Amino acid sequence: MATRSNPNLTGLTAPGLDDIAAIAEMELNRLKPALGRYIDSVPVQVAEFADEETLDEMGCETPFDLLGLYRGGSILAEQRALTGTLPVMIFLYRRPLLDYWCETGETLRRVIRHVLIHEIGHHIGLSDDDIDRIESESEND
Repeated sequence: MATRSNPNLTGLTAPGLDDIAAIAEMELNRLKPALGRYIDSVPVQVAEFADEETLDEMGCETPFDLLGLYRGGSILAEQRALTGTLPVMIFLYRRPLLDYWCETGETLRRVIRHVLIHEIGHHIGLSDDDIDRIESESEND
């Protein structure tokens, strides 16, 4: 029995680094009402994977364990205007995000939004309940 390829799927490629960055930017804009100043002017950097030092620091067993990371000075340091704090940046890791996307069947936008909400939320001290509420309120794909 011969199989026919689906013409709607030919020529498809996985989303690249720029695609992930564009989706992240779109989702950050959608999250502004809920997360306000915590995401104003926060740059997003997309890489294939986290570097070895970051993976070790985070206790990851494989490079696929880390989907994203919020790095930078703490909110407490910002409030006290402490010097010497690192600039804030969100890192998203393309290959782990795509792997998770394929495993869950969720939309890629939802996966990226989920990672952004959790990284920012934990960094600014939101409870899991607060994070879940923000995620529920932003579910309109």
